[in-house]
Amino acid sequence: MSDDDDFMQDSDQEQYDFEYEDDEEQETGDVDVENKYYNAKQMKADNPGDAITEFLGLPALEQEKGDWGFKGLKQAIKLEFKLGQYEKAVEHYRELLTYVRSAVTRNYSEKSINNMLDFIEKGSDDHNAYKCMEQFYSQTLDSFQSTNNERLWLKTNIKLARLWLDRREYIPLARKVRELHRACQKEDGTDDPSKGTYSLEVYALEIQMYADTRNNKRLKALYQRALKVKSAVPHPRIQGIIRESGGKMHMSEENWKEAQIDFFESFRNYDEAGSLQRIQVLKYLVLCTMLMGSDINPFDSQETKPYKNDPRISAMTDLVDAYQRNDIHRYETILQHNKDVLEDPFIAENIDEVTRSMRTKAVLKLIAPYTRFTLAFIAKQLKISDAEVQDIVGFLIVDKKLKGKIDQAKGTVEVESTSDVDRTQAMQEWTSAIKSLWVTVLNESEGFRTDDSSQMLGGTAALNFPSSHMEFDGPKQNVGRTTNGWSSKLKGGQKRAGGRAQVGG
Repeated sequence: MSDDDDFMQDSDQEQYDFEYEDDEEQETGDVDVENKYYNAKQMKADNPGDAITEFLGLPALEQEKGDWGFKGLKQAIKLEFKLGQYEKAVEHYRELLTYVRSAVTRNYSEKSINNMLDFIEKGSDDHNAYKCMEQFYSQTLDSFQSTNNERLWLKTNIKLARLWLDRREYIPLARKVRELHRACQKEDGTDDPSKGTYSLEVYALEIQMYADTRNNKRLKALYQRALKVKSAVPHPRIQGIIRESGGKMHMSEENWKEAQIDFFESFRNYDEAGSLQRIQVLKYLVLCTMLMGSDINPFDSQETKPYKNDPRISAMTDLVDAYQRNDIHRYETILQHNKDVLEDPFIAENIDEVTRSMRTKAVLKLIAPYTRFTLAFIAKQLKISDAEVQDIVGFLIVDKKLKGKIDQAKGTVEVESTSDVDRTQAMQEWTSAIKSLWVTVLNESEGFRTDDSSQMLGGTAALNFPSSHMEFDGPKQNVGRTTNGWSSKLKGGQKRAGGRAQVGG
């Protein structure tokens, strides 16, 4: 080996040793920070205060802002918020947002911030926590706006608007919705196709707001506009929300057919999104089917069939079966043993109409053979109060489905017989039909019209059968060409000519 080779070998060895030592030092530093982080995590349950101190010490161990400092601040903020140290949590959250610009990747920072805001929302159970949460949102929006991160700004604002909707704070929600609509529009005021997905989310929020406040006029206009947005590829959950609100709107207008379509589409979208709301919407679909009076089972479709035997929906399945069989007793029993069905305000509001329809059919079926009955008898059969029976019978009388009179003092109902009236009406119609036929035969029949030959005989043909010329002599036989006892007598100057009665000469 030459000297040059030795020199080159030594140089490579020296260079290799130098780089190895540098990597080892950096790796050792990372290991120390990592160990400190996981040690602090182990202290969270037993010594949260000491864990906060350890987490806050992580950023100082890094020469530049990096992942471990970001993770340490996240853990410290959550613990401070949980312990009610809201001012410190806000201060450290402000520091955390400085890492978003360059220290961590954009996707990781977005996910972390969203998770942080979700954690704060769930823990905001008092006034101070709520104020702290508002400061979190305010700082987040300022940070994203200063970095021109419009996508995150929109997503955070939508999250804040959804929070106000859940808390039923409609005044700040209305202002935020208007701001978001402007952000999703071009300078000329038209919708920006590139922000169609966000625009549809804003529509969903506004539709829910008007549905809660029962402003059906604005709700209907927004619903139609939301359905016309074609530039978006929305999350199925958003479409589910819009369709659910549309179904409730149609139900309030008693437009059962459109409501059924919207609830089915809502269920399908929720099912695609994996949302648990699909079960509730399926209950609405079943309710709507009963209100329509449809004989089609809503569980016959391919999408709903897997949920037919789901225990969460079994009560509604049994209700549909009882409704289609007109089994009022089973229907009432199902409602009594499944009180949780009525916990939903929307179902509780509309199920009364179904119950009333069932009871009305049952009353008509019970009274069919009677001309007189007592309210107490019907009440006993249907297991409801006399007042409810009287209300149903009164409705039937007003709606002209029952002809009768209620005696409130005696608690009885007299049903008017319609057989004589119907028979008389039928006789009148029959008489009118015969009269019409008689007039038609006399006026239109060929046998009673004049012809040219009669005019050639020098007379005017006429057919005149006055009552004085027709006599009924009783049953006779072989009297000319007459039968059944009728005889025709020609009087005056009447003559037979060509087989026709002619008058004059």
